[in-house]
Amino acid sequence: MDTPPVRHSRIWVVGFGAVGQWLLTALHAHAERLAARYGVAISVVGLANARDGFVCDPDGLDLPAVLKAASAGSPITQLPGVQRWPDAIVGLRATQADILVEVTASPAAGGGEPGLSHIRDALGRGIPVVTSNKWPMALHGVELAALARGHGVPLRAESTVMSGTPLLSSLVDGLAGAVPVGLRGVLNATANAILTAMAAGQAYPDALADAQRSGLAERDPSADVDGPDSVAKVMILSALVFGRQLRREQVACRGIGDIDPALVEQARTTSSRLRHLATLEFTGPDGTGRVTASVAPVLLPGDDRLAAVTGTDNAVVCRLNPVGEVTIIGPGAGPRLAGQGVFSDLIAVARQRA
Repeated sequence: MDTPPVRHSRIWVVGFGAVGQWLLTALHAHAERLAARYGVAISVVGLANARDGFVCDPDGLDLPAVLKAASAGSPITQLPGVQRWPDAIVGLRATQADILVEVTASPAAGGGEPGLSHIRDALGRGIPVVTSNKWPMALHGVELAALARGHGVPLRAESTVMSGTPLLSSLVDGLAGAVPVGLRGVLNATANAILTAMAAGQAYPDALADAQRSGLAERDPSADVDGPDSVAKVMILSALVFGRQLRREQVACRGIGDIDPALVEQARTTSSRLRHLATLEFTGPDGTGRVTASVAPVLLPGDDRLAAVTGTDNAVVCRLNPVGEVTIIGPGAGPRLAGQGVFSDLIAVARQRA
């Protein structure tokens, strides 16, 4: 039996934090498996971070050398034989690759930059994009999806919601043709773990401190416990699943830091459960009409599907016509899981090119 041909893809990786480093480690460790099982070979020809700018080797960067430099805290510009540019967008425009992997930190306060410009530039050149970058997709998801369609290239963002759990691909590709009309979800692992601990009797400050000590919660936990992270995910789901762009102010938001003690006691002593619930509803049977979107702590009945989602798990219950309710549950936190989501998207795009 003939061995199927292996299709080579050259990629840029823009953003070299925990997710980017995990991805490069996986690409190096699984190179033979990618060729044997998926028929793809992936070489990294460009790499960028905020500190050092952009480096490129058209023949492929030496991944062990790159990872060694990262471990030592050395600048990527010291890698042997690389070309250098002062920042990512200049380097992207001066070089060529087959796929962009965009994994920078691009906050809402900056309008989703610099990731937004990187993604726009690649899609505008007909280059597929894989990203874990939430705010560019939250603030401009409909525009970017249309740009990708207009140039006939994939845009995949699985890691932006529920990390490595295949949520977006399931709802967009796996249920293609069905019409989404609404969803409810538990979208932040940190908030859910804290509420699970509170249901077991811990006070909020103690549960938050435990989450920080374990590395689950950041030193500044506001993005998780106050709700902006879940707001971004609601906006991404609206853009990529429903095709409707929301503004931040359209998603009502309340955090978990000032929950009524009576609700906490009720969750602790009954079968009801407190969840930081994200909701997205459209009037009309075809997913059009007025939108209602929110993120808030809600007391759910014990038999609600989302009441059973505990710890760092996330879940979404999506209603679609004519299917009905589809529930997707899985882990939703950590750079390893986010990296896995990016890795899966990258393999899918490389196979699609083949």
